[in-house]
Amino acid sequence: MKKIVVEVGSTCTKIDSYDGKNIKHVKTVPIEFKRNYKKDNKLGNSDVEKLINLVNSIDEEDVFVCGTSIFRQIDGKEKEEFLSKFKNETGRKFNIISQEDENIYTVKGATKHVKEALVFVGGGGSTEISYFNFGIKDMKNNKFGVMDILNVFPDLSNDIATTSLDTVMDYIRERIEIPNVKTDIMILAGGGHEFFARESGIRYKKNTLFDDPNENIMMDIKTRIEDTRKYYTQISLDEIRKRVDEPAWWNATRAMCAFVLVVAEKIGAKYIIPTDISMIYGII
Repeated sequence: MKKIVVEVGSTCTKIDSYDGKNIKHVKTVPIEFKRNYKKDNKLGNSDVEKLINLVNSIDEEDVFVCGTSIFRQIDGKEKEEFLSKFKNETGRKFNIISQEDENIYTVKGATKHVKEALVFVGGGGSTEISYFNFGIKDMKNNKFGVMDILNVFPDLSNDIATTSLDTVMDYIRERIEIPNVKTDIMILAGGGHEFFARESGIRYKKNTLFDDPNENIMMDIKTRIEDTRKYYTQISLDEIRKRVDEPAWWNATRAMCAFVLVVAEKIGAKYIIPTDISMIYGII
């Protein structure tokens, strides 16, 4: 019997499966809960219905559904009504995961084969950053993410950005909390970073720092900086969106790239390891 984990974020909902041996990503479905929440200061009915229909389409008995970011903000009557509606219409419990637990689950999955690293967990409405050295030694949880950046700099989702990378990085620097450490390795987790690297045109090579089947690729910081600048000024988002299954997912990728460089700069990272590791790796 498969176990299915549905991770509902502020912008994307990720579905992964576990067959007792291997974790497999099934699909990512954009549901922009946070952006639409701001319109009426409540969860959008169409977003909730889309989520319910998505969960009801899963033909497996063992399904764990969890929500992060925006779902931590709702409370009182709205929270009660949402949880009740979800349970009544899907027959399943919706588990709201704290920011700290989200970070811990993801870090567990990303550090099985490394002694020391900085783990960056980026999302639509939150950003978790942990220094790992034979365990989590420092953790900074930020209550803003790529959708907050995209709301300020909407042109980042255009074919070619008009706002400069330096401007976006300055904005993030003024607001983000990062562990005050220096370490060579920065692991990108939370889902989609390896997928981004392979599809965006940025350069990467085989991970030679340690052996982990879920952390296959890496790039040095010089390459990452050069290619991020190119991603802002030369690489066409429209061309990428034409060839992928979920084009809307790419809208916030330039914002995510800026987050990565701000954190890498602060910790003096020499190597970036992009992964598709998400909470399921720690939950399992």
